[in-house]
Amino acid sequence: MTGWIIGGILVVVLIALVLWFVGIYNRFQSLKNSSEATLGQIRVAMKKRLDMINQLLGAVQSYASFEKETLEKVTQMRSGVGNAGPGDLNEIEAQSRSILGRLFAVVENYPDLKTASVVSELTASIRSIEDEIGRQRYTYNNISEQYNTMCDTIPSNIIASVAHFSKLEYLKFEEEIEQAPKIAF
Repeated sequence: MTGWIIGGILVVVLIALVLWFVGIYNRFQSLKNSSEATLGQIRVAMKKRLDMINQLLGAVQSYASFEKETLEKVTQMRSGVGNAGPGDLNEIEAQSRSILGRLFAVVENYPDLKTASVVSELTASIRSIEDEIGRQRYTYNNISEQYNTMCDTIPSNIIASVAHFSKLEYLKFEEEIEQAPKIAF
């Protein structure tokens, strides 16, 4: 009789351990899926921003000559956003902000361009997209923090090691990225 009781306790403990393992494993997968979905939203928003930059380039081009290289760079960045990882997104972010800053400098130098409805609408759209990208970056970094904390803390780090989960890369804000481009006219 005692053997059955001990065996029953062992089975209950074993079932509890398996459920605990599955629960933590599912939490890792849930966070990983959330981070991938958020990264996808960031890619979509960055594509939208690059489309707006392209349109703004077209509107401003009659006032200032931009190098062919600038247009090609925007096209290249747009095609690379779809499968870019967090590190690549940081680089695309910095490059697109640089081009955007140059565009805004041109717009500021031409008063009649500032009041053009197309330019006003495009800058308002870019402002909205900048806010969206900022929110999505914040969400992604929060999810990554939770995931990485689980990779570092006991006992979930044991499951991370067994399941070969590695830490997620954060979206970093470099010095020029920390300041939003000046959009107000």
